[in-house]
Amino acid sequence: MPLLRLLPGEHRRATDGGDLDARMDSGSHVSGQPRAPRAPRRAARVAAVGALVLVPSSVPASGEALRPDGHPMRTVQHGSACVDSAGIRWQPASPRSGTLVMLSIAGPKGQPASVTKRSIASIVVSGEPVYLVVSGDSAQALAPIPIDSTSGVTLRVRCTRGDTVTVRIQATPGNYQLEQLRVAPRFSVPPSAALAARIRREGERAAAISTMSHATPPLWRLPFVAPRASRITSPYGGGRVFNGAITSRHMGTDYAGAIGNPVRATNRGVVRLVDRFYLGGNVVYVDHGGALISAYLHLSRAAVRVGDTMSAGSLIGYVGATGRVTGPHLHFVLRYGAMSLDPTSALALR
Repeated sequence: MPLLRLLPGEHRRATDGGDLDARMDSGSHVSGQPRAPRAPRRAARVAAVGALVLVPSSVPASGEALRPDGHPMRTVQHGSACVDSAGIRWQPASPRSGTLVMLSIAGPKGQPASVTKRSIASIVVSGEPVYLVVSGDSAQALAPIPIDSTSGVTLRVRCTRGDTVTVRIQATPGNYQLEQLRVAPRFSVPPSAALAARIRREGERAAAISTMSHATPPLWRLPFVAPRASRITSPYGGGRVFNGAITSRHMGTDYAGAIGNPVRATNRGVVRLVDRFYLGGNVVYVDHGGALISAYLHLSRAAVRVGDTMSAGSLIGYVGATGRVTGPHLHFVLRYGAMSLDPTSALALR
């Protein structure tokens, strides 16, 4: 299956979290201190998808035309382009901020995906490159909606002939809630210089995994699976109130579990990091390629080693209470490039 890697575009951190988000990857509850993938389904088979408004870079956008249900109309304000607006969709049709979406892209009517592939130089959304997986007459890609987005994101499609198409994906605010937590006193006092340096180093190592994933071809394949079959005890995105002070956001999803319960990989990928972090406890990071990584924190122990190739549902390790925790659970992280996203949004993609 040929792969289109679209590398240009700057890498920016999500503005809601910034350095905090990098620290999250070294521990789930952080203080607020600074190949072949299975052939994707054709666009015609994707349910509940959105339509695009394409605006050439030479024409200023005057706002989105919306249907009564709030979805964008198929308004095309340019002549020919390297992509066909009627053949570009995303799911879900109305994504929330802080989620992962699936794009399905087709060229002009009757044009093979291989030709469309050659006609697109790059696609960038929110400062992150988008990586197309091409098969037959369809191409699909994962794309992030940052948690700080209030109305949606802009995709910029640069054609090889030089023209640029701007694509607006409407999104709704996440409206994430505050959550009260109490932790052991040693976790609520300012860290010593040595401990702060350790936390910073661990955050940098976690961030490096995300950077590395840009160079890994997409390994994921639909569907994604939950790492635990248990209930969610703390959802993604909420503000965390530690001992009475709002200090952070919860940039992952917590699953219930007793010490020793199994934890499984959400999708195909390569294990890039297995270690014990101060905040995250025993952690495992899996690179799914195309800028997508998942992480599993607070494990009692890992069942994998760096370099292992995982498939969806493979055993990662076991639930624990290591690191900065209030009790045994799994903290599950999903990150696209520099952006931490709601892991459950990937589980809904089909």
